[in-house]
Amino acid sequence: MFHRNGPLKRRKVEECMMFFAGIVRGIALSCLVVLAGWGAAFAQEAKDFQPKVGQEGKDVIWVPTPEALVEKMLDMAKLTPQDYLVDLGSGDGRTVIAAAKRGARALGIEYNPDMVELSKRNAAMAGVSGRASFVKADIFESDFSDATVVTLFLLPSLNVKLRPKLLEMKPGTRVVSNSFDMGDWSADETAERVEGCTSFCRALLWIVPAKVAGTWSSPQGELQLEQTFQMVTGRLKSTTALTPVSDGRLAGNRLTFKAGEARYSGTVSGNVIEGTLSAGGSEAAWRATRLAN
Repeated sequence: MFHRNGPLKRRKVEECMMFFAGIVRGIALSCLVVLAGWGAAFAQEAKDFQPKVGQEGKDVIWVPTPEALVEKMLDMAKLTPQDYLVDLGSGDGRTVIAAAKRGARALGIEYNPDMVELSKRNAAMAGVSGRASFVKADIFESDFSDATVVTLFLLPSLNVKLRPKLLEMKPGTRVVSNSFDMGDWSADETAERVEGCTSFCRALLWIVPAKVAGTWSSPQGELQLEQTFQMVTGRLKSTTALTPVSDGRLAGNRLTFKAGEARYSGTVSGNVIEGTLSAGGSEAAWRATRLAN
């Protein structure tokens, strides 16, 4: 009995297996179709994304920097093709794209992923994708220390929060803000009115100063410098007098100050300052070396 009906049972089992396999294939195909549809819908939704002025962000609402002010900010930074610009909170990418159009490499750091994708599309349409890039990241957790120009349009409290990080950047790095200041770190340059701009039309520039606070040895005597951001005071102690330092100022790694009737200027390079000393109508080379604390 078993021998005679064995092949029939096997055929029925095989037919059942083929039937269920067909069902599984059909379900799998249906899932793929649904997933593909979802993917296309999500892609279309991302493509259709348009930001709204005033939309909520991580720390600020989004208000775009007027195009005229973007150009003014880049002018104030004296942006060149050799620069690397980082825009903190890059929004729709307009500052990064404008910098790339000038030949510079530029990166936008933006927390909203939809804005990041929009920026990439905008850069592609502008033909600058090769020089303009965008990342989804938190500006306070990002390393942008290799930038030569930093741009931002944030609230004053956020500017001040970023300030220690900015001051650790390479001397000479240019920082340009739309509208808002850096607390008691005074701007090196301010543009109050920009033609073609109707709102949020103030631009402020800072140049990251070198660090010169401390005691320096020079042929003219011991130079004791105190520093508050780019402003410098102190005294020059010679064997015969103690002369106050006045009009001291840093522009990146360029230091200028007066001590009595003499005017000093020099370039700061680590623990050495080299430049010129002008007094009584004559000029001479001048050098100072930082003393160990």
